Amino acid sequence: MKAAFRMWKNTRMIILAAVCAAIYGAALIAFKTAIPLIPGITEVRIANIFPMVFGMLFGPAGAWGTGIGNLIGDIFGGTLGPTSIAGFAGNFLLGYLPYTMWITLAPFAKKSPQWEAGSWRSWMNYFLLGFISSAACAVVVGIAADALGFVPYVILTKIIVLNDTIASWIGVLLFISVHGVTKHQLGLFWADVMDENDIGSPVAGIIGAWLVAIASVFGLIGGMITVLPPTTVGWVCTLAIIIGSLLL
Repeated sequence: MKAAFRMWKNTRMIILAAVCAAIYGAALIAFKTAIPLIPGITEVRIANIFPMVFGMLFGPAGAWGTGIGNLIGDIFGGTLGPTSIAGFAGNFLLGYLPYTMWITLAPFAKKSPQWEAGSWRSWMNYFLLGFISSAACAVVVGIAADALGFVPYVILTKIIVLNDTIASWIGVLLFISVHGVTKHQLGLFWADVMDENDIGSPVAGIIGAWLVAIASVFGLIGGMITVLPPTTVGWVCTLAIIIGSLLL
């Protein structure tokens, strides 16, 4: 989590966060009413091809950009409400978890934040983290919406995880298209932009990664395989996701 806070002293990272927020917010607004799934809560989010791509390319700038961009989409798309805070947190995770878990989710993790198109591990990591980050977002947003009486947790989590996972997987086409230009020609790959001391190396990163992964999956299916109420499972898993994210 260190880099997510230290990035605010880096001018280029701040600019990247603003650009990511503008692109994501504009894309959300453009398709806000195109295919609504639950009016005022969620829709088919074509814009969700961006969060994981932004996170992988721009690291913490991509994470903050997607969180802020979701707020922009709510404000100008007419869906700003009590769930927007949870929406910010959930969308932040969509950008934050991929780049942090990329090097911490052992034994699947890579040794460096670099993408290697010829490596099967890079591809496996991308699709795996696309699902995990989508599940984490679904649990966090779903439990908030349920607590506020908008949509039942068990329904909304399934919609969000399916919506976001498919979009993030499709987003790999965008990612591989712009990765080379972003890193080698523009020099804007986040690990190259930020100082190594500001990136840090989390001591409990592996623990945090697995805590997030297990909590995210259990948050989706825990209510079906235990006697605990789904909302109880949701609250416990949300807390675990938050703690795990802080350890990354």
